[in-house]
Amino acid sequence: MSTPLITTSDIVKRFGTVTALAGLTINVSAGESVAIMGPSGSGKSTLCRTVNRLEPIQEGQIEIDGIPLPQEGRALAQLRAEVGMVFQSFNLFPHRTVLDNITLAPIKVRGVPRGRAEERARELLARVGLEDQADKRPSQLSGGQQQRVAIARALAMDPKLMLFDEPTSALDPEMINEVLDVIKDLAASGMTMLVVTHEMGFARSVADRVVFMDGGQIVESGRPAEFFSSPRTERARDFLSKVLSH
Repeated sequence: MSTPLITTSDIVKRFGTVTALAGLTINVSAGESVAIMGPSGSGKSTLCRTVNRLEPIQEGQIEIDGIPLPQEGRALAQLRAEVGMVFQSFNLFPHRTVLDNITLAPIKVRGVPRGRAEERARELLARVGLEDQADKRPSQLSGGQQQRVAIARALAMDPKLMLFDEPTSALDPEMINEVLDVIKDLAASGMTMLVVTHEMGFARSVADRVVFMDGGQIVESGRPAEFFSSPRTERARDFLSKVLSH
């Protein structure tokens, strides 16, 4: 069995008196695609943000590819560059072109020469179906196009791991599939992914594993077919009965 690419051991994250993660432990293998599901406030997004150290933890340890994630400093910046993150809101720089948005971090953080960074950016834009949008600004694009640019931007750093925090929740329904199709292609290519999502069909067809969270803990974890057809816990059954009945 290969070493997990992500290991979180008993991590605790509090916001004031609220415990968002209550001693959570999860291992994610290289090449594995994990869908994280659960009710609002269950800690799903917080888990993603702690793996990327956007949120510091109070207890426990997180390792990326066997290396403990430091709290701060240059080592953290280097390790964080291995982790791509795509948010609900696209977080693109509005005053810069699509091409600039994608090349900025490779040039500034990794020291990639501009010509090479732009060549790679154009390859990634083609991969997400936006090769003809390089010179536009984000405001000239649809929400689905902006989210695909955000995915290309994350991939430009050649991350070992991609985190998606409800990547389709801010999109109109007709734009959801164009983003999910890109994520499906990434999964098929062997990218290691944690995907916080409410998209049941996507979780069922793409994820290798579904992790169901509630109260800052993992309540249940298993293969999608088993999770959706015969969840083991009362909490998961209750959740699925509510979301699948509509």
